[in-house]
Amino acid sequence: MLARDVMTRSVLTVPPDRDVREIAQLLLESHISAVPVVAADGSVVGIVSEGDLINRTEAGTRHRPSWWLRHFASPHESSQEYLRANGRHARDVMTRGVVSVGPDTPLSQIAALLERHYIKRVPVLEGGRLVGIVSRANLLRGVATWRPPAAVRVEDAALRASLLEELEEAGLPMHMVNVTVTDGVAEFWGLVDSDLQVDAARAAAQSVAGVARLENHLVRRSFALSGA
Repeated sequence: MLARDVMTRSVLTVPPDRDVREIAQLLLESHISAVPVVAADGSVVGIVSEGDLINRTEAGTRHRPSWWLRHFASPHESSQEYLRANGRHARDVMTRGVVSVGPDTPLSQIAALLERHYIKRVPVLEGGRLVGIVSRANLLRGVATWRPPAAVRVEDAALRASLLEELEEAGLPMHMVNVTVTDGVAEFWGLVDSDLQVDAARAAAQSVAGVARLENHLVRRSFALSGA
């Protein structure tokens, strides 16, 4: 699935000069956690999230860094921290350098971006213009609405190759595992280190198109050695 398949298309935005109190009210009333900041030319110049509005002087929530952190901070860093806590407009508090994606970005890449940058959402841009936004909730909807592909016929040799590759990615000890495929029926044989690897093998078979049925004969090494 791609960004365009799950993104929210009707996106609330604010201009750079929007008052932070109005932004806070917008987030509360709209039940959203962030809003993109869009310039007059339609370009996304930043994003204001709940986190950007938490550390504020007027709310009594401003956290002043310790004296030794202030001592080592550059004048630029001190000015930026002060502006984010006391500035009155979106441009003062917004996060700049926004991570964005295109409409054809796969959800797997978006999930990786969210994890890598410790963020909860990414704007979707097309031709430099905002066309949507993908949040963690949108990714969950992608999981909830996913349907397995229709049954396909794959040659046994090609199917076996795909399964071996998938099992290796799943972390199985491939020097002790074998796979046979007959008329789309896959059989896993060999020794693994844990029940978790047995379950991972099952998930691998379910993720490969063309597997008609799985017969999982994998055995934990400790179980096999005990003779139980």
